[in-house]
Amino acid sequence: MARIRLDTVPPIELLGSRDIYLKQIDAEFEAHISARGNEILVQGEDDEVAEVHAVVEHLVELISAGTPLSRQRVRYAIEMIRDRRAPELSRLVDRSEPLRPTAGTRTVVPKTVTQQAYVEAIRSHDVSLGIGPAGTGKTYLAVACAVEALTRGEVERIILTRPAVEAGESLGYLPGDLRDKVDPYLRPLYDALGDMMQTDRVNRLMENGTIEVVPLAYMRGRTLNRCFIILDEGQNATRLQIKMFLTRLGNRAKAVLTGDVTQVDLDDRSKSGLVHARKILSDIPGIAVVEFGEADVVRHALVRKILGAYDRDGQGENAELSGLTEFDV
Repeated sequence: MARIRLDTVPPIELLGSRDIYLKQIDAEFEAHISARGNEILVQGEDDEVAEVHAVVEHLVELISAGTPLSRQRVRYAIEMIRDRRAPELSRLVDRSEPLRPTAGTRTVVPKTVTQQAYVEAIRSHDVSLGIGPAGTGKTYLAVACAVEALTRGEVERIILTRPAVEAGESLGYLPGDLRDKVDPYLRPLYDALGDMMQTDRVNRLMENGTIEVVPLAYMRGRTLNRCFIILDEGQNATRLQIKMFLTRLGNRAKAVLTGDVTQVDLDDRSKSGLVHARKILSDIPGIAVVEFGEADVVRHALVRKILGAYDRDGQGENAELSGLTEFDV
């Protein structure tokens, strides 16, 4: 049995309302966990007791660092401890300055070790690739970094682009102006922007050209200075399109490419430019490649389980798509 004293944080912050976090931890281990006053009692096998102690220790460190708990953060701590990756968790406590997309007090805090590494890579590199499954925060954090850079005056414009594969990059037949045509394909980027800035400010910045939304095909021939450029769904861009995109960079520009190489919608999946870029660019100084995994999914807990089920399935389309990471490009 182990007794864990909570002398440095209010017990309610660790246990949660109605002991929701305590119950979550208890459900994941065979050891019995209970709370009495400012103590947590853990009874069980030594290995289990040690793991529970490590989980609680990390959660206390998070709270002490000013990070409120959530069910996702508790789940992630449990997974990391079980995977013997406890030392990595310290990066979430001893992290660099949180993202501040606006001039106010709102901050965006990475929720996983990989998310933290991704933010640090974007801040310290001119070109960053964020590759991984849906729900890992690749697009959201890239937009947060872009808005922060704009707020700090590090860049003058934000440019958001995405390959409109479903329309074959030929948007002329759709009704409306260019923004109306491309809007459906860039909705995730708009959602992220709207979560960090008031709608009227987003509209104002788009009207004056500070934030620009364009299909990838319209980027050709441009030189982009003092811009933060985000290419979303990069797995659906061809090799030539990725090359064209990256060679648009001008002075004091920064680019982030995001995508999931298991969700390629191109007719010829072997031509995915993101897969190719990961292979040939990862060793170039100034370019960072950050890969997310199933543990980094921060959407509904079922999303992580769904992804895991597809990854374990050796039959059907997912097996075929997973091969994209292995073929010779």
